[in-house]
Amino acid sequence: MLSYNREGFYRFYVYRKERCGKMSTKPFNDNFLKACRGEAHDHVPAWYMRQAGRYQPEYRKIREKYSLFEITHRPEVCAEVTMLPIQQLDVDAAILFADIMTPMPAMGIHVEIKSNIGPVIDNPITCKEDVEKLQPLHPSEDVPYILDTIKLLREQLSVPLIGFAGAPFTLASYLIEGGPSRNYYKTKAFMHSNPEAWHLLMDRLGEMTVTYLQAQIHAGAQAVQVFDSWVGTLNAQDYKTFVAPVMNHIFSALEKENAPKIMFGVGAGHLLQEWNKLPLDVIGLDWRTSITQARQQGVSKTVQGNLDPGLLLADWPELEKKAKEILDEGMETPGFIFNLGHGVYPQVKVETLQRLTAFIHDYSAKK
Repeated sequence: MLSYNREGFYRFYVYRKERCGKMSTKPFNDNFLKACRGEAHDHVPAWYMRQAGRYQPEYRKIREKYSLFEITHRPEVCAEVTMLPIQQLDVDAAILFADIMTPMPAMGIHVEIKSNIGPVIDNPITCKEDVEKLQPLHPSEDVPYILDTIKLLREQLSVPLIGFAGAPFTLASYLIEGGPSRNYYKTKAFMHSNPEAWHLLMDRLGEMTVTYLQAQIHAGAQAVQVFDSWVGTLNAQDYKTFVAPVMNHIFSALEKENAPKIMFGVGAGHLLQEWNKLPLDVIGLDWRTSITQARQQGVSKTVQGNLDPGLLLADWPELEKKAKEILDEGMETPGFIFNLGHGVYPQVKVETLQRLTAFIHDYSAKK
């Protein structure tokens, strides 16, 4: 496990505050927070999942020196990476640069992020005894570098900061499969064959998620997003039985925090009505379900989405046309945040996202 010198960080933090003071001099842009709450705002806010990443030359240069986990263990570097898209793209929110697997080592799971593969677990869960070995998370002791990064960012940002966590099902899929999967057959078999162990696993991961997000909010995150990236692989009945209870617990526990709560998953259009029942503020859509279709299903919360990230590689006229369609749909009712249906691809050009953000702001402000 990587070590972290918190005393050294605080010497740096105090020195920077004394010499530089607050670094952000721009007026605070709260359009994103207002949209989350369905309040009036100046323009449709935009941010992009994976807006800090491999499409940026500056990030690629940083990755030549540090691994992903090494970046997250260095708050000044992690804050720099998180800030890059704010400085380059003029987006309306920052999202903490980290990985959904960041808390896992503290729980007793050895995880390695392998290039072009993703999280790989060398001690996957196979039985109830493995679940019982999972340790509770103590954020100030286990992930202090995450909290310190958030504190640094709040000093520098003129837009809201989004914290995040992986949802229990998606985390469980990695822990059981041992890494990414195309069909999740081990996860589904475990869920149905060992329901007692499964619900215990959901409980352990659910408590971790609540603790982790509360710590991020208390450190300064102004909104939080829960990524249930792979929950769309479940049918609605299995979701209700095996996942919905823990998701309700997570969002109910976070209700007392003064931070909007966002839910996002891939291929989960059939679960939108279930998500709409949860005590959260924003539902993120992927590109498979239009905003109009979501509203027709009864989704009444703020919606976030949902440009197909593949269109970022298309010619500008086609990208502009689709962005306009999404904006027109989103602005039909109060509460809309422009985003992608999943993350930015490494092949995307910075200039494309700059042009898209400017178009979103200009078009929505005039309309």
